[in-house]
Amino acid sequence: MYWSIGYDEHWKRDIGFGVDAICDHPDCKKEIDRGIEHVCGGEPYGGDSSCGLYFCKDHLQTNTIDNEEVPQCTQCSSGKEPFEPTPDTENWLNYKQTSSYWAGWRTYHEQKASS
Repeated sequence: MYWSIGYDEHWKRDIGFGVDAICDHPDCKKEIDRGIEHVCGGEPYGGDSSCGLYFCKDHLQTNTIDNEEVPQCTQCSSGKEPFEPTPDTENWLNYKQTSSYWAGWRTYHEQKASS
Protein backbone atom coordinates (compact mmCIF):
# COMPACT_ATOMS: atom_id res chain seq x y z
CA MET A 1 0.00 0.00 0.00
CA TYR A 2 1.35 3.43 -0.92
CA TRP A 3 -0.09 6.70 0.32
CA SER A 4 0.71 10.05 -1.16
CA ILE A 5 -0.67 11.76 1.95
CA GLY A 6 -2.22 10.33 5.10
CA TYR A 7 -2.24 11.08 8.81
CA ASP A 8 -0.70 9.24 11.75
CA GLU A 9 -2.88 9.73 14.84
CA HIS A 10 -0.20 8.35 17.17
CA TRP A 11 2.51 10.83 16.14
CA LYS A 12 -0.01 13.56 15.15
CA ARG A 13 1.54 14.32 11.79
CA ASP A 14 1.12 13.87 8.06
CA ILE A 15 2.64 10.80 6.42
CA GLY A 16 3.03 9.46 2.90
CA PHE A 17 5.48 9.79 0.03
CA GLY A 18 4.05 13.24 -0.76
CA VAL A 19 5.21 14.64 2.60
CA ASP A 20 8.63 16.30 2.70
CA ALA A 21 10.44 15.43 5.92
CA ILE A 22 13.73 15.14 7.77
CA CYS A 23 15.03 11.81 9.08
CA ASP A 24 13.73 11.19 12.62
CA HIS A 25 17.16 10.16 13.91
CA PRO A 26 18.21 13.00 16.24
CA ASP A 27 21.72 13.23 14.77
CA CYS A 28 20.59 13.37 11.13
CA LYS A 29 19.35 16.19 8.92
CA LYS A 30 18.87 14.24 5.69
CA GLU A 31 15.82 15.13 3.63
CA ILE A 32 13.45 12.23 3.01
CA ASP A 33 9.72 11.78 2.57
CA ARG A 34 7.35 9.98 4.91
CA GLY A 35 6.73 7.18 2.45
CA ILE A 36 6.74 3.46 3.07
CA GLU A 37 10.41 3.05 2.10
CA HIS A 38 11.45 5.21 5.07
CA VAL A 39 9.14 3.96 7.82
CA CYS A 40 10.42 1.91 10.73
CA GLY A 41 8.43 -1.30 10.54
CA GLY A 42 7.91 -1.22 6.80
CA GLU A 43 4.23 -0.28 6.92
CA PRO A 44 2.20 2.79 7.94
CA TYR A 45 2.25 3.33 11.71
CA GLY A 46 5.11 0.83 12.09
CA GLY A 47 3.17 -2.39 12.48
CA ASP A 48 3.29 -4.47 15.67
CA SER A 49 7.03 -4.35 16.33
CA SER A 50 8.21 -0.90 15.33
CA CYS A 51 7.75 2.78 16.16
CA GLY A 52 6.45 4.02 12.80
CA LEU A 53 8.86 6.95 12.63
CA TYR A 54 10.66 7.80 9.38
CA PHE A 55 14.38 7.44 8.68
CA CYS A 56 16.91 7.78 5.88
CA LYS A 57 18.41 4.51 4.67
CA ASP A 58 21.49 5.11 6.84
CA HIS A 59 19.34 4.86 9.98
CA LEU A 60 17.22 1.83 9.11
CA GLN A 61 18.51 -1.71 9.35
CA THR A 62 16.84 -4.92 8.27
CA ASN A 63 15.90 -7.39 11.00
CA THR A 64 14.10 -10.71 10.79
CA ILE A 65 10.87 -10.72 12.79
CA ASP A 66 8.51 -13.70 12.57
CA ASN A 67 10.44 -14.94 9.51
CA GLU A 68 9.99 -11.63 7.67
CA GLU A 69 12.58 -9.00 6.92
CA VAL A 70 11.52 -5.74 8.56
CA PRO A 71 13.27 -2.36 8.39
CA GLN A 72 13.83 -0.95 11.86
CA CYS A 73 15.54 2.01 13.47
CA THR A 74 18.25 1.44 16.07
CA GLN A 75 15.84 2.15 18.94
CA CYS A 76 13.34 -0.52 17.88
CA SER A 77 16.14 -2.96 17.00
CA SER A 78 17.44 -2.73 20.55
CA GLY A 79 14.05 -2.59 22.30
CA LYS A 80 14.43 1.02 23.45
CA GLU A 81 11.86 3.82 23.53
CA PRO A 82 11.41 5.63 20.19
CA PHE A 83 13.20 8.83 19.33
CA GLU A 84 11.22 12.06 19.45
CA PRO A 85 9.87 12.75 15.95
CA THR A 86 11.34 15.64 14.01
CA PRO A 87 9.02 18.58 13.38
CA ASP A 88 7.44 19.14 9.99
CA THR A 89 9.67 20.95 7.51
CA GLU A 90 9.03 24.59 6.62
CA ASN A 91 8.57 23.47 3.02
CA TRP A 92 5.77 21.08 4.00
CA LEU A 93 4.06 23.60 6.30
CA ASN A 94 4.21 26.26 3.59
CA TYR A 95 2.72 23.85 1.06
CA LYS A 96 -0.20 23.06 3.37
CA GLN A 97 -0.80 26.78 3.96
CA THR A 98 -0.69 27.85 0.32
CA SER A 99 -1.62 24.97 -1.97
CA SER A 100 -5.11 24.89 -3.46
CA TYR A 101 -5.03 21.14 -2.76
CA TRP A 102 -5.24 21.95 0.97
CA ALA A 103 -7.87 24.72 0.73
CA GLY A 104 -10.72 22.52 2.03
CA TRP A 105 -8.56 21.28 4.90
CA ARG A 106 -7.66 24.84 5.88
CA THR A 107 -11.31 25.94 5.78
CA TYR A 108 -12.41 22.97 7.88
CA HIS A 109 -9.77 23.57 10.54
CA GLU A 110 -10.39 27.33 10.64
CA GLN A 111 -14.10 26.70 11.21
CA LYS A 112 -13.38 24.05 13.81
CA ALA A 113 -11.03 26.39 15.69
CA SER A 114 -13.56 29.23 15.74
CA SER A 115 -16.43 27.10 17.09
